[in-house]
Amino acid sequence: MRVATWNVNSVKQRMPRLLPWLDQRQPDVVCLQETKLADDAFTALAADDFASRGYEMAMYGEPRWNGVAILSRAGLADVVTGIAGAPGFPDPEARAVAATCGGIRVWSLYVPNGREPDSDHYRYKLAWLAALRNTVRDRLAGGADVLLCGDMNIAPADADVFDPAAYVGQTHVTAPERAALADLQAVGLHDVVRDRWPDKRIFTYWDYRAGMFHQDLGMRIDLALASDPVADRVRAAWVDREARKGTGPSDHAPVIVDLDDAPDGDIGPVVPPPSARPARRGPVKLPQAPTPQQEG
Repeated sequence: MRVATWNVNSVKQRMPRLLPWLDQRQPDVVCLQETKLADDAFTALAADDFASRGYEMAMYGEPRWNGVAILSRAGLADVVTGIAGAPGFPDPEARAVAATCGGIRVWSLYVPNGREPDSDHYRYKLAWLAALRNTVRDRLAGGADVLLCGDMNIAPADADVFDPAAYVGQTHVTAPERAALADLQAVGLHDVVRDRWPDKRIFTYWDYRAGMFHQDLGMRIDLALASDPVADRVRAAWVDREARKGTGPSDHAPVIVDLDDAPDGDIGPVVPPPSARPARRGPVKLPQAPTPQQEG
C-alpha cells in the first residue's frame, strides 16, 4: 500500500498539479493539508475527478484557511474530524481528519504554525499537540495500527533545517515545539523517513521567495509517524521533490511511504536529488517573514 502526504497550499490552485501526480505516483491513500476550501466547495471541485480514479474522500475544511482531507482507494471507515480535547483559536479549526484505510488508522494533520515564540498562537500549538498525543495514545492502547501524516510545522532536529542559525528566534525549531513532537512520538511512533535515512539531507518545504528551492534551502516539517507494526512494513520512504518543480507548485513536496511493496524500489531519500550544493552555514538568511495572519 502506498501512502502519501502533501500540503498542497490550496487544493483549488493545485488541481492541475495534483491530478497528474495521482496518475503518475498511484498512491492508495493520500493525506492533503491546507486545502483551503469548505467541504461543499471541495466536493464540487474534486469529487468527480477523485472518484473516477477510485478514491473515496473524507474532508474537514473551511473557507480560505487550513483544511485537511484523506483520499483512499483502500477503504475509508470510521471517519472522525478534529481532535478530542484540542483547543480552538478561539473556535475549532479544520486541522485533523482520521479514517481507517486498509486496516490502519490514518490521520491527515495540519499542526498550527505557532507564528511567533511565546505568542498566543504558539501556546495554542503546544496545547493542540498535547491533545493529539492523548488521542493517539488512546488509539494505540486500544490496539490500533496508526499512521500520522501531515504538515507538523516542526523540524524535529537541527539536521532538518538548512542552517539552524538562520532560524534563531523563529518557530518550528524551538525546544518546547520539539519536545511536544518528541512527546507525541514517545507514545510509540517512528519517523519513518528519518529512520530510513538517518544521515541524509532531507527537506519537504522551501519558501517560495529568494530562490530557496533552487538553492535547496529548506526544512523537513512534513512527516509520517508510524506505530511499530506499520513501521515494520515500510519498504520505501521518500520525498517526491519532482512535484515541487515546474509551474504552479505548492511550497511543500509530497512524502511517500510504501508498505509491504515498493513499486519504484527503495528509492530516496529525495527524488530527484537536488543539484545545488549545500550552502555554507552562516551567509544565508530567511526571507523576511510577513506579518502573521490568520493562516497557519
